[in-house]
Amino acid sequence: MQGQAYSRLGSFGAAASAPPPPSAPVRPGAGAGGASRTPAKAGPARAIPGTAASATAAARAGVAHRGGGGAARRVARAVLATLLRRQAVFLFAPLLYVAAMLLYMGSLPLDAVPRIIARQPPGSVYRSPQLYARLRADMDADNSTGALATVWRHTYKGGTWWPCINNMTNGLPESNGYIYVEANGGLNQQRTSICNAVAIAGFLNATLIIPNFHFHSIWRDPSKFSDIYDKDHFVQRLQNDVRVVDEIPDFMMERFGHNLSNVFNFKIKAWARIQYYKDVVLPKLVEERVIRISPFANRLSFDAPSAVQRLRCLANFEALKFSKPIVSLSETLVSRMRERSAESDGKYISVHLRFEEDMIAFSCCVYDGGDEEKKEMDAAREIGWRGKFTKRGRVIRPGVIRMNGKCPLTPLEVCQYLITEGWVNASWNGFQQ
Repeated sequence: MQGQAYSRLGSFGAAASAPPPPSAPVRPGAGAGGASRTPAKAGPARAIPGTAASATAAARAGVAHRGGGGAARRVARAVLATLLRRQAVFLFAPLLYVAAMLLYMGSLPLDAVPRIIARQPPGSVYRSPQLYARLRADMDADNSTGALATVWRHTYKGGTWWPCINNMTNGLPESNGYIYVEANGGLNQQRTSICNAVAIAGFLNATLIIPNFHFHSIWRDPSKFSDIYDKDHFVQRLQNDVRVVDEIPDFMMERFGHNLSNVFNFKIKAWARIQYYKDVVLPKLVEERVIRISPFANRLSFDAPSAVQRLRCLANFEALKFSKPIVSLSETLVSRMRERSAESDGKYISVHLRFEEDMIAFSCCVYDGGDEEKKEMDAAREIGWRGKFTKRGRVIRPGVIRMNGKCPLTPLEVCQYLITEGWVNASWNGFQQ
C-alpha cells in the first residue's frame, strides 16, 4: 500500500519475535530485465510492544562480549610487542630455566638423586692379580698334561726346513763408498739393525763399517760389537757378499778432520723402502764416499726384493755368531735345563719375559703401580725419547692400548699362560723361586 512501510512480519502482531535483518539490496542492473528497483521512502513506523526491549538486550550482550575479547587481545598484543622491541629478554630465558632447575634440584634430598657410576670398558684395566687369585684353586686342581704331551709332536707341515741362503762365488765390484751405522735399542733391535745394514750395504755395493752400538740411556750398557758377537766370523762369512772393515781409512777421514760427527748423517724415517736408499742415499754415497745413518733401528721395510732378503738371512742365521764368553755361558744354562727337564725327556721351553722398564714406558700401558708407577714411567719416557710422548696434540689412551692387546705381559700373566698349556710343575716352581 502506498504510504505504508513494508514489513515482513505480516499480521502476526505483538506475538512475533524480533524481525530478521533485511536482505541485501539488489545492485542496480541486477534485477530482472536489468531494471533497477528503488526502495520506497518509509514513513514513521509504529513500535511493536516487546520487540524493542528484546533488541536492546541482545545489542547490550553483543557489545559486552566483544568488549571482553578485545581487552584480552589488546593485552596479548601489548606483551608481544614489548618482547619484540626488547629481544634481549629472550637471552635470559635459558638462565631462568637453569635457575629454576637448580632450585628444584636443591629442594630434593641427596639420597633421592641417582648416582652415576663410571665403568671402565672390559679389558681396559690390568686385573690379572685378581683374576689369578680367583682361578688359582682351579689351576692347582687341574692335573691334565695333554698339552704338554703333544707340544713336541707336530713338526713343520712342509716336511723339511730348507735354508734360504745360496752361497755366492762371484767377486765383488769396486765399492761405492763406506757406510757407518749406529745400532740403537736393545739386543733384538741391534741384531735387526745389523742384518739391515748388511742388506743395504750389499744392495748399494758399499763397504760396511762394523756397526757401533748406541750407549742406551736406561740400561747404560757399554758393550761393543766384539763383546756380543764373533767379529772375525762375521767378516769372514760375508766376504763374498759384502765388504766389512773395522773402521774408515785414515786418508778418507782427513777430509773430516778425523771427526766422525763431521760426516754427513742421514735421518731416515722408520720402515723406509729399499727404493729410497737407491734414489736418495746412493747418490750421496757416491758423492761423499762416506756417510752415516743414525739412528738405524727399524730403518728398512720388510717388503724388500729377494736379493735383499737373502742378505738379511745370511747375516742373521750364519754371519752373526755370539762371542765365546756368551756361548760358554749359554751352554752351561742349556745343560742345566736339560738335567732338570728329565720328566719331558730333556725338552724344555725358554721364555724371555721382556718385562723391562724401557718397553713398558714405550708401550704407555698402565699397570697396578698407582701414582709412583706413573711418575717413573713418565721420567723414563722423557729420558729415553725426549718429548716424543708429550708433543702437542698427542693423546695417549692406555685403556685402548690394553684392549688392543699391545701391552707387555707381566711375569704373572706369562705364568698363567704356561700353566694353561700344561707346564705346571717344573716351570711354575722355577718362576716361584
